[in-house]
Amino acid sequence: MRNWKVPCLAVAMALAAPLAASAQDYPTRSVVLVSPFPPGGSVSLVARIVAEKMSATLGQSIIVENRGGAGGTIGARYVAKSAADGYTLLLGYTGTLAIGPSLYANAGFEPRKDFAAIGRIGSAPTMLVVHPSLPVHSVAELIAYAKANPGTINYGSAGIGTVGHLAGELFATMAGLKLTHVPYKGTGPAITDLLGGHIPMMFTPIPTAHGQVESGLLRALAVTSAQRSSLLPDLPTVAESGLPGYEAALRYGLVAPAGTPRAIVERLDKELRLALAAEDVRERLAADGAEVLPSTPEEYAADIDREEATWSKVVNALGLKGE
Repeated sequence: MRNWKVPCLAVAMALAAPLAASAQDYPTRSVVLVSPFPPGGSVSLVARIVAEKMSATLGQSIIVENRGGAGGTIGARYVAKSAADGYTLLLGYTGTLAIGPSLYANAGFEPRKDFAAIGRIGSAPTMLVVHPSLPVHSVAELIAYAKANPGTINYGSAGIGTVGHLAGELFATMAGLKLTHVPYKGTGPAITDLLGGHIPMMFTPIPTAHGQVESGLLRALAVTSAQRSSLLPDLPTVAESGLPGYEAALRYGLVAPAGTPRAIVERLDKELRLALAAEDVRERLAADGAEVLPSTPEEYAADIDREEATWSKVVNALGLKGE
């Protein structure tokens, strides 16, 4: 009988050799970091901060490419189907990796199977903000006003399936309110309409509204995390303002298509950690309300798994599955 083991081994080694060489030489050209939302939102801000610093140490430029739509699932699907060679990455985000797969009947990707986790970047709460024309100055006043004027308050978000969307749904359910969700194609367009008074309120990442709150163009009522933000220590949480147990925070990280060589994943995780250790990066992220939380690829993979399990329960409990 002919022995196929040696030829098969030779073929396997021949196929593996180019992969090993490419991982060793990586990167030899620019890397694309996909932000799954239009410019102007927190995901794009975090992507640009990290890409700028990583480019300096990686030896090749990291170009941020915005591919917005469908609550971030269009960009995530694009990366999931890209070549697993380390040249197309995704800025991972709670709404895309933890909420979207549960919310959409066919998101087009499975976060546990279609991505290789590189590393976590950090965490940040969202902020409940209202247009100054809305006559409320606290969460309690907002709840009272909404109950006195049922069905009249709209709230915007970066799209169906984003944390801003789910934060609003969870808020309405826990407070016993009827709020109308107005989805946009990103945080930027939603903030523009909020500033123009076309929508009265929004749950938005701190980076996108902090400046407008400080200038008086918007009014902040609370943050959505379990603890107060270090950036806004005087701003109460929703939980301590009338809705005990309420929490909705964001997580950011980097992922690559599944099958990306381990050597490339480790190289990218190393450069991400170096970027997050830089004082200027930490200051810029902190100024945007984010707490830096670097991790190993395994830790970030476990983080994605926990978040997906948590938010899928919220989606199912609110009856939002399949929108």
